Amino acid sequence: MAAIMLLGVFFVSGKLFPHCKDNICALASCPEHAQPLVTTPQEMEALSGSCLQIPCNFSINAEETFDRTGPTSGLWIKSDYYYIFGSKVVFNGNMMENIYPMSLTGDLSQNDCSTLFSSVITSYTGSYLFRIDNRRRMETCDPLQIKVKDSPPSPTIEIPGDLKEAESVTVTCSAPAPCPHSPPKLTWTLQQDPPNTMEENPDRTFTTKIQKTLILTDQHDGFNITCSASYPVNQGKDVKTAEETKTLHVSYAPKDVTVVVSPADPVSVGSVVNLTCSCRGIRAADGFAWLMMMSDGRLHTMGDNTQLYVFEVTNSDRGRSYFCGCSNVLGLQLSKGRALIFEGDHETVDGHLILKMLGIIMLVSTLVIFECWFRSRRSSKPEKVFTRRGEDAAEAEYLNRVTNILSHKEEGRRSVHFY
Repeated sequence: MAAIMLLGVFFVSGKLFPHCKDNICALASCPEHAQPLVTTPQEMEALSGSCLQIPCNFSINAEETFDRTGPTSGLWIKSDYYYIFGSKVVFNGNMMENIYPMSLTGDLSQNDCSTLFSSVITSYTGSYLFRIDNRRRMETCDPLQIKVKDSPPSPTIEIPGDLKEAESVTVTCSAPAPCPHSPPKLTWTLQQDPPNTMEENPDRTFTTKIQKTLILTDQHDGFNITCSASYPVNQGKDVKTAEETKTLHVSYAPKDVTVVVSPADPVSVGSVVNLTCSCRGIRAADGFAWLMMMSDGRLHTMGDNTQLYVFEVTNSDRGRSYFCGCSNVLGLQLSKGRALIFEGDHETVDGHLILKMLGIIMLVSTLVIFECWFRSRRSSKPEKVFTRRGEDAAEAEYLNRVTNILSHKEEGRRSVHFY
């Protein structure tokens, strides 16, 4: 009796004994070869309204002390400082009714004490010990800490580090399945209705996973992956959901390289112009380069490792094109050529365009008028079709000449338009 009372004191106060913490206590004099040696996870987390599958097995060093043919019962004992002796039996395998909704799913004759904890609630949180009643009482001194929470845990998104474009990577989202009979359903923004798989962990707990293999591009950079885990509770009547979001950070070769002119065109001789090399996928430590193409097609390098190039405009800058390049460890990309537009140049271009349009309109109008005149003339003098063969031949020849002249003019105008 004194030993039992002493055991109760160990569980009552963490202030009296250093082996108690948060009202959870362990025996100070736990023998090195305790009988039986029960193996369970040290801590398990459950969701209120769901179940908890407790993986459990035990081993006994002295086999003769365990009678596999005799009656054996398994008990779960919860430490609780509200009770005078610091603990209570919440489950007994030989009892039809128990305090907590637990059931042994393992075979004790095979040293399997796995237990299903059904319809858990937050008050079931505590420290649990497993005991075997055989020819003698054998109780482990290694507690299992169970925490029951109202909210499910957030899923875990695993993304390999150092992502680069054109590489193949596998992204995984996983969530614990403490109740494998009603596992969570995982969904995410990477695909619709992904196939869920459930895997058994080394400690015999379970995890639900989804995976997706991606061929990375620059479009994946900054993409947010959100994964949701929906847990059925209250026998499937309700659902509790948690989610997690992570952002992809993909390195890629420079993209969309352009030369930006400021102040904006048109420019004038003597003004100062800023050329900025703009691109995506560049970092501060990466490099820039500038090239200038002369009017005769020769290339000259202007500056290196500078994103901004500043110069004073001269008459010799007419007809020149400027190129910039962005580089990083993944590649180099050059921009298209950018020529400066001088004051007055854009007006000349607009004038040429107007003249071309007017010329086309005049040409079409002339063809329409001539066609109408020719048709009306033939329809007004039908009797001369057979009697004035010479005149008809002359008219036909005249028509061919005019058409050829107009065609040549049209081709000339088209050549001006395209060049």
